[in-house]
Amino acid sequence: MKKMWFLMSAAILLLAVSTVAAGSAYNFRFVALENIYDFRDKMETPPILSYLIGITYSALLPFAFAGLTARKAYWRAGLALVLLLLFYPISLSKLAFFAPAWILFIALLSRIFETRTAAILSMFLPVLFGVTLVNFSRPLGMPYFNLVNFRMIAIPSNAMDIYYDFFSNHDLTYFCQIRFLKPIMQCAYRDPLSIVMAQVYDLGNYNASLLSTEGIASVGMMFAPISVFVCGLIIALGNRLSAGLPPRFILISSALVPQILLNVPLSTVLLTHGLSILFLLWYVMPRTIFEQKLAGQAAFTA
Repeated sequence: MKKMWFLMSAAILLLAVSTVAAGSAYNFRFVALENIYDFRDKMETPPILSYLIGITYSALLPFAFAGLTARKAYWRAGLALVLLLLFYPISLSKLAFFAPAWILFIALLSRIFETRTAAILSMFLPVLFGVTLVNFSRPLGMPYFNLVNFRMIAIPSNAMDIYYDFFSNHDLTYFCQIRFLKPIMQCAYRDPLSIVMAQVYDLGNYNASLLSTEGIASVGMMFAPISVFVCGLIIALGNRLSAGLPPRFILISSALVPQILLNVPLSTVLLTHGLSILFLLWYVMPRTIFEQKLAGQAAFTA
């Protein structure tokens, strides 16, 4: 089982190196965060490589980091974070830029606090820090407040209001916004919903969570709770597939998932960002690796 995990982690790191190399052949640009939108729409990447980039930095590398950290393979865990940062120049994604720091933050919290407490604090502390900082010094605090309190929290929340306002007097999608369904369904919208929202509200490309897309946009306000409940069952299935794994490992390996779920539909998270693959990795992850570690700790303390 130890050999199986070594092969899994080595394969993920090798895939990440190959993906960065392939992505660099198409796009590699160091751009300040405030300027990424001037270049990102001009990037041309083959669809398969685009999927691979999203899956690798969203799911595979956090999974590898969590496992390597649990096995105290800190050098290889550090390599996973370095590779994660290298996905920023080839994707110009804010998520990729902040991912290493965010995963380290989650790892530190989960080491100090119980896992559920750490999960709550991971949202509460950044928001509290932003409010405190902007009240202490507005010029110093506003960049952080705009990025964390506004972009990370307020904008995803406002998306539900915007999508409800739009779909209260426009045709529903009936899930035709899902890429592999669009070619076989009649759809009132040729462009992705984020583009449609940008054209109507002039707020930039406005993606939204499953509450707004699989919920409000697809079936309307009346039936949105049913659709969201089904989405919840899918997430619950992933939770069941992780049974037997340490809670801290699950929290760290899925550290980026809540951030992604706040901003894009569940179908996109499952496919483009590799949540379905993360579920599968949780299922096949050898549980005995952690049992051996715990047994070794118990023998040491005895």
